[in-house]
Amino acid sequence: MTTTTLAVLVPLLPFLGAAAGLLLGRTVPGFVRPLAVLPTLASLVLAVLVAARQGGGRALDAATELTPTGSVPIELALHIDGFAALVAVLVGTVATCVQLYSTGYLRDDPRYPSYAALVSLFTSAMFLVVYSGDLIVLLVGWEVMGICSYFLVGHYWETPEARAASLKAFLVTKLGDVPFLIGLFALGTDAGSFRITHVLGTVASGGLHHPTVVALLLLAGVAGKSAQFPLHTWLPDAMAGPTPVSALIHAATMVAAGVYFIARLLPVFQASSAAMVVLAVMAAVTMAGSALAALAQDDIKRVLAYSTIGQLGYMTGALAVGDRGAAVFHLLSHGAFKALLFLAAGVIIHAAGTNSLAAMSRMGDLRDRIPDAFWTMTVALLALAAIPPFSGFFSKESVLGAAEHVATGHTDHAPGAAGWIVLVTGLVTALLTGAYATRLWLLAFRGHGAKAPDHGRQPLVMNAVLWVLAAPSIAFGLTYRVLPDWFDGRSLTPTLTTSVLGTGLALVGALVTYGAWRHTTALADRIPLGAVAAHPEADAGLVEAEAIASHVPAYGDIAYAPDPADPGRLLLGPLHRHAAEGFHLDAVYGRLFVRPVRAGASLVQFLDREVVETYVRGAGAVPRLLGAAVRRAQTGNVQTYVSALLAGTVVLAVAALLVATGA
Repeated sequence: MTTTTLAVLVPLLPFLGAAAGLLLGRTVPGFVRPLAVLPTLASLVLAVLVAARQGGGRALDAATELTPTGSVPIELALHIDGFAALVAVLVGTVATCVQLYSTGYLRDDPRYPSYAALVSLFTSAMFLVVYSGDLIVLLVGWEVMGICSYFLVGHYWETPEARAASLKAFLVTKLGDVPFLIGLFALGTDAGSFRITHVLGTVASGGLHHPTVVALLLLAGVAGKSAQFPLHTWLPDAMAGPTPVSALIHAATMVAAGVYFIARLLPVFQASSAAMVVLAVMAAVTMAGSALAALAQDDIKRVLAYSTIGQLGYMTGALAVGDRGAAVFHLLSHGAFKALLFLAAGVIIHAAGTNSLAAMSRMGDLRDRIPDAFWTMTVALLALAAIPPFSGFFSKESVLGAAEHVATGHTDHAPGAAGWIVLVTGLVTALLTGAYATRLWLLAFRGHGAKAPDHGRQPLVMNAVLWVLAAPSIAFGLTYRVLPDWFDGRSLTPTLTTSVLGTGLALVGALVTYGAWRHTTALADRIPLGAVAAHPEADAGLVEAEAIASHVPAYGDIAYAPDPADPGRLLLGPLHRHAAEGFHLDAVYGRLFVRPVRAGASLVQFLDREVVETYVRGAGAVPRLLGAAVRRAQTGNVQTYVSALLAGTVVLAVAALLVATGA
């Protein structure tokens, strides 16, 4: 079987599994789990074979035109280089793990058949994005992922949170997709083709007429799909969906699609220095802002969601300095350990027996109850914090090293300003990442919250998946020596300066957070548990909490205590309340966009009902009045008709006589 045939089967098998699952899921329930797992597993095996045959060598290109589409043809095309081959393996690995994990996590869910089918369709769409050699075919996969995420995030549609989150995810991503579509059309028009190879050839020959406009339009779609500032607000709310969906969307698939798209078309963005600087600023704001927000969240899944946004910021930062190898290296590494983090969080939630107990302040000491989740999540958090020798260290240092090379003028792949922006913000984010990763570990596994009821051991398949993902979280970083052969050939070896600074700042963040936790633990022991925030200074933070606690008698029987032993309040101080609300971006967008749109809709409704409908009602009222008048004359009485006829005759005769006399 040729490599092209194998590559075609990779997205086709999950699609067929999804179709069969939707058709047979309810009528033949025994086939649901095999239809969910086996096609995805087969696609993973085929993706590995495609990667082995491609081997990081010359890109595989194949295309066929089904029907003429005018001056700019659309083709079913494949373009598989080292980037595509490895990202497809990651997608297949995470999707297979999610499907296996879901058989245990959602084993009693009555809507599991439709859920599994949508996950398979989602996986097929992402494979299509990865392998596609035509931008319009890529757009098909891009949009199918969007609609699948809408349904998956809203899986628990009985809850208002899930319904609102799914709608928000759909609308915000579509807000970016509209300019993205315009940018694709502009790019295809300039290049005379939507084939990626032709587009890149046009850029290389200087044939792209409006590179800045095209790049900025495409960045809008990337910001929406990959949850980058300012279109990132949908991602934390998407935690209302099942935890395996969070792992699927936030690890290797939907949110990574935007990063992968830029990596595919990086020369298009490099043709505009302004676009590269905008990309760097977008990455910087995303990294720092999301890390601060993660440090203030109480829900464990929202912490991980903001963490995903920040790590995607590292990837876009690498692209902003012109190193797509470093970006995709971090994409691959992050895909493994972030999927592990979400699935381990799912075990924690599953152990509590309800999705509502994801608040870390309510968690007790869970180390002994869920040892598999404890050890694997510890590994994943070390990788997230970029502590050597875990995978996150090598991939994150490749990003910082690339930024340092641009900032210091060793390479000219991007403007020097972009290098400095990414480097400085990346180091600050490393400090914050170490802090929020440590806080999550302490509150989840050494917390002092109320102990949730024990719901027994988790299904074996859930724990097994955790250990499968733990392996690449530990060792994948060591592939930095061989990955350049699959990418652009640039070295991914960590540099001494950024390695020392990045690791040192991460350790400082971890140690400071541990010290703050010890302090808040001692404070929480002095304040009665169960106390409520009845005082107006309840959100003032732990610095003020000590003063409030010392005056408990002044407030009667109600005492104030902050979340038990939460170091985030102490570290952020007055910034905590704003960071916990995502710096109020939703409120800002509500005032800037939602309220004007609703006001406009109300105006249109008023004009439609009070103006347009008035004319419509008037147009109908006049004929009704005339009809009523005519109807009164039609009595059906013959004598009345004869009398009217005679009266009319007399009137006409008198009129004629008057006319004749006047003449």
